[in-house]
Amino acid sequence: MTVEQLYTGCLAEAAYYIESNGEAAIIDPLRETQPYVERAKEDNAKIKYIFETHFHADFVSGHVDLAQKSGATIVYGPGADPAYEVHEAVDGETFQVGALTIKVLHTPGHTQESTSYLLLDEHGTPKYLFSGDTLFIGDVGRPDLAVKSDLSQEDLAGMLFDSLRQKIMTLPDEVVVYPGHGAGSACGKNMSKETFDTLGHQKEVNYALRADMTKEEFITEVTTGIMPPPQYFAKNAMMNKQGYQSFDDILERGSVALTPDLLESLVEHEGALVLDVRKPGEYAAGHIPKSIFIGLDGSFAPWVGALITDLKQPIVLVAPDGREEEAVTRLSRVGYDHTLGYLEGGIEAWKAAGKELDTVESIPATAFAEGVKTGDRKVIDVRKPSEYISEHVIGAENVPLDFINQKMGELDHEAPYYVHCAGGYRSMITISILKARGLHNLIDVQGGFKAIKETDVSVSDYVCPSTL
Repeated sequence: MTVEQLYTGCLAEAAYYIESNGEAAIIDPLRETQPYVERAKEDNAKIKYIFETHFHADFVSGHVDLAQKSGATIVYGPGADPAYEVHEAVDGETFQVGALTIKVLHTPGHTQESTSYLLLDEHGTPKYLFSGDTLFIGDVGRPDLAVKSDLSQEDLAGMLFDSLRQKIMTLPDEVVVYPGHGAGSACGKNMSKETFDTLGHQKEVNYALRADMTKEEFITEVTTGIMPPPQYFAKNAMMNKQGYQSFDDILERGSVALTPDLLESLVEHEGALVLDVRKPGEYAAGHIPKSIFIGLDGSFAPWVGALITDLKQPIVLVAPDGREEEAVTRLSRVGYDHTLGYLEGGIEAWKAAGKELDTVESIPATAFAEGVKTGDRKVIDVRKPSEYISEHVIGAENVPLDFINQKMGELDHEAPYYVHCAGGYRSMITISILKARGLHNLIDVQGGFKAIKETDVSVSDYVCPSTL
């Protein structure tokens, strides 16, 4: 028996590979399918089933492509009813993978079709629970992401309470919980950095599994403090329900090398967005005017999904040499399937062609500390509200990057601003978006708030949320 957790840090997502006696199953695969095909080949195994725990909102699953390539059967839980051929399982149904048995546990709450899968070994002993977004380590799934549901989040939270107590908490304490996500995912609010745990330990430490908790208390706790979901969540969920383009076709189309002139033509005639995925300092030193920066070396896909509102937006890339295919792949994971190519030779080729370059003024925190004392430039803090509330530069205005598209109109287009985040990644994203919309008097603070705290700039320890 082989059970492997295949964890992707950028999405804080876990897929699973299971193999026994030459048969394999994949749970919640990512968009690119070849790694799963190759993994099964290593074991000389045939992929028999692809189990989906629910219609994922934060990424596009690879189940449709993988089924076409492998001949495997896609399995969903009760009530899924997608637009393509699947086996819609009933609660309690079992599937054989070699000597192993996988049992369906319908656990609605995160979504109505949410299903957990219990793996029993060759002796019929429960060993692993693949809980999807029903139960996380330290948390449970948010109840507000169901696709076109006529139920309220309170209704779904009540279902989740029943699912946890009737289907999951009754399992042996020794069962290992393998969730769909870890810390950093927007599918929950209090996840642990650990990516698996025993059910018994979770009963002791997970607030949502307290034995003395009433359903009303559970509903209140689970629905309190949920940030609005990123705009791409509902769109990804619908792609997972309705089907999508072949990833291989998307990768081929997006991996086209573009000359500077051809890139310019795609921007002018196709409305393509120039997405620069290099490092923040490289973008600051020189970039294509009106290009948007979202670096690969950060939470790339979630920020693309939060900030680029049209999944059908044509995109052309400025990428580090050798990472172009990675960028296309990671865009497709969150449903951005219309990459048209990348700038061959990168920004150096752009300069060699005599094309215009723009820059960002970026200063160390020590220079910010001196400049901010004059009071002639406002300070924008683009961290999340919770980060700002915890501690911030006195007088700084909180304009979270998450909501920059909505907050744009509140900024003075003529005023000069310092812009900072926690470490320098989000501030450069913000500046790129603001510059593309006509705000140019912006200075980035290198190292963000972490570096600012090492200076003598006055910071506030706490501000009441009601004053924001």
